[in-house]
Amino acid sequence: MSSEECPLPDLAFVDIETTGSHFDRDRITEIGIKTLSNGEIQVWESLINPQTFIPQNIQRLTGISPAMVADQPCFAELAQKLKKELEGKIFVAHNARFDYGFIKASFKRVGIDFKPKVLCTVKLSRLLFPDQPRHNLDTIIGAHGLTVSARHRALGDADLLLQFWRVCESKFGQAKLHEVINQLIGNASLPPNIDQGLIDSIPDGPGCYIFYGDNKVPLYIGKSIALRSRVMGHFQGALTQRKEMKLSLQVRDIDWIETSGELGALILESRLIKERMPSMNIKLRRSKDLCAWSLELDAFGVLTPSLVTHHHLAPGLQENLYGLFYSKREAHSYLKAIAKKYHLCEALLGLEKRIEGKSCFGYQVKQCGGACVNLTSIELHNLQLKTAMELFKIKVWPYSGAIAIKEGGEMIVIDKWCYLGTAINQDELEELTQSGEAEFDLDIYKIVKKALSGAYQNQVIPIGCNK
Repeated sequence: MSSEECPLPDLAFVDIETTGSHFDRDRITEIGIKTLSNGEIQVWESLINPQTFIPQNIQRLTGISPAMVADQPCFAELAQKLKKELEGKIFVAHNARFDYGFIKASFKRVGIDFKPKVLCTVKLSRLLFPDQPRHNLDTIIGAHGLTVSARHRALGDADLLLQFWRVCESKFGQAKLHEVINQLIGNASLPPNIDQGLIDSIPDGPGCYIFYGDNKVPLYIGKSIALRSRVMGHFQGALTQRKEMKLSLQVRDIDWIETSGELGALILESRLIKERMPSMNIKLRRSKDLCAWSLELDAFGVLTPSLVTHHHLAPGLQENLYGLFYSKREAHSYLKAIAKKYHLCEALLGLEKRIEGKSCFGYQVKQCGGACVNLTSIELHNLQLKTAMELFKIKVWPYSGAIAIKEGGEMIVIDKWCYLGTAINQDELEELTQSGEAEFDLDIYKIVKKALSGAYQNQVIPIGCNK
């Protein structure tokens, strides 16, 4: 039977309203479900007594007040009915991690194991409408002319998801949607030594995962903001990608470490790869023997690169540093590449012996602009060198002391581009800032520099001045 002829599986379009955004702390106040089965629509909805306070801003957003839910059943009273309603159906939700996470946690509290196949309509929209700039529900409503009946009420929003599905069905057909469902819900075969129970126990939040081979030898370390989905992605990729196939055949166990967000995961991944040296990762080098160029004017007014070795290097504190290299050889190769690209004089740069009044070798093979024989002014040569090197200038630490970067419920503590640790309270913060100097790491410098110039620049808490 072709995919065009094969009927689509039963789909439960689900939306919930809650008292907040935290799975463990907050509770569900309303569930709405529209089920599509063999072309027929079934409706299920219920207000739920959350047995906790509903914040005023949530009441204004949803219109659900404490009085409305006071006489309604609590989740435990509805759990069996809800389980029966969702059983055997694909769980479809917008930003499904939120709705599925809440319902899964609520079921868990009453002793019910809930593990449906989940389809996220945010991912569906991204896949089918890649040119659309945003994929939140309001954007989808506007882009596809959906009819709003009760925005921010569970059944009203569930109906919007059903309408969006109908739009996709009309535009792409059932065969394409079959293909998309299989792609998004991950019908991948697990490796022979990994069971479904292990996969189900992996959280779908941010963190790092470790694949182990025989004798608990690390094979591969990765990071993700959605751990389980990323791990499953490796096994889906094993069907078409040689590296993923090799990994799937060798993996014997999987472990993971959760973080509060993406920045924590990036830092942890860098540290774990250096510590454990997994065989299938690109090797990351430690930063103990780093060196960098500084630019100094000599007695003749020539701006000359001088190599600063690790004995005298203080990245983040020295103004006049360029590059950061793992070895002297790498530093010289970089300078040679700069000279070639910008037609600079290797003699003036100190890369070959300088003889007054004689041209460098580069000038003889038309790779030098002639500053060595006064065809180009020293001032212009200096400017060209400084301009070329400026792209690789090491940024001085812009704070007077250590900082904490807020991410979720944690604070990532950084000082002079060095990672000191992660704290969850004031005592831990003080302990980390008093623990002494940390080793500078080039990879973490790059991660933190990017974070502070981007999404995390407004999450910085200065901790105190250095003594």
